[in-house]
Amino acid sequence: QMQLVESGGGLVQAGDSLRLSCAASGRTFSNYNMGWFRQAPGKEREFVAAIRRRGETTTYADSVKGRFTISLDNAKNTVYLQMNSLKPEDTALYYCAADRDYTRGWYPSRQLSDYDYWGQGTQVTVSS
Repeated sequence: QMQLVESGGGLVQAGDSLRLSCAASGRTFSNYNMGWFRQAPGKEREFVAAIRRRGETTTYADSVKGRFTISLDNAKNTVYLQMNSLKPEDTALYYCAADRDYTRGWYPSRQLSDYDYWGQGTQVTVSS
């Protein structure tokens, strides 16, 4: 089992920045592709960003491209999501997830069903 613990969420105003962190334990972190997903009230969980296990490639949802940056620190077993120029529509519970099949392709998966381990989430609320 891999344990994932997110942190860094909060209440901010539109235009502000936040950095989310996800600390992993229990498995060899560098063997997993990592992703961030989010779920707003009344909506389905959606893909935000993902990074290949050693940072070789990243992929982003169109809605966050140019504003959010995913990165990882294998020495700290941590993946980050830097969120800039936040908008009210970014308000959601943000989840970190790990995909153990890093051979799936050169780019990490954007599919929820491909991720094996999930954190409990951290709330991000953006006021207008």
